[in-house]
Amino acid sequence: MGRIRRAGSTSPSYLTRAAVRHTTSSDGRAPACGGRRWYTFARLEFRYLAIEGPTALGKTALAERLGTRLDATVVPDETQNPFLADFYNGRAGAAFQAQLFFTLARHRQLLNLRQGDLFSQTTICDYLFERDRVYAFMNLDDNELFIYQRLYDLLSRDLPVPDIVVYLQAPTDTLKRRVKERARTAEDDELALPSDEYLTELNEAYNHFFFHYTATPLLVVETSQVDLSWGDEAIDELLRQIRTMGRGTRYYVPRTT
Repeated sequence: MGRIRRAGSTSPSYLTRAAVRHTTSSDGRAPACGGRRWYTFARLEFRYLAIEGPTALGKTALAERLGTRLDATVVPDETQNPFLADFYNGRAGAAFQAQLFFTLARHRQLLNLRQGDLFSQTTICDYLFERDRVYAFMNLDDNELFIYQRLYDLLSRDLPVPDIVVYLQAPTDTLKRRVKERARTAEDDELALPSDEYLTELNEAYNHFFFHYTATPLLVVETSQVDLSWGDEAIDELLRQIRTMGRGTRYYVPRTT
């Protein structure tokens, strides 16, 4: 499991079984700002930020860049799972095993964060604990989901809630392309990849979940034209959006050059 560190086959059952509520939207724009603006920890109103979205959309890179800019603690997602390859290969029971492994690993990580001094500085987490329910509703059968939901309800009680969530969004075709591009550059030649059909449903499930998300302020960032290295200008603009967030949901399409 990654350490907390300082920065330097599926069916559409999720869509029918999830309990959801509508969000309210905030359409205010950030005020114009002349010249370069530097953001410091003291000026940021949110102490605990979570970044979410499907795979290959730059969550970890964004968390690292924000952590460096804000001198923040970065909480990386757990990406190693001994059951994941079997799940992608369709082995019976592997979906439940993989889901439990991820959920328990993330719970342990976030619980350690809570037991530490969470509010002594800004914390950037490159996942939202609730993401596990998105995958569970997609991948588990009814009996597995019944057991999983009972466990999830027990575990989620103990965890800190983010002050704001940033959801990285992209069209499904863009998501598929980026997953394949990342696979080509990976060092592991045996890396198991999700199918195109799985990625399509995953993207739909994420969009559905966050369309109805109301637990915290939510900034939805459309990333199809974003350089996922997240340069200084992109971070500047994103932080302007974060600092002017209120309640509800804001949709942000970064400017392209």
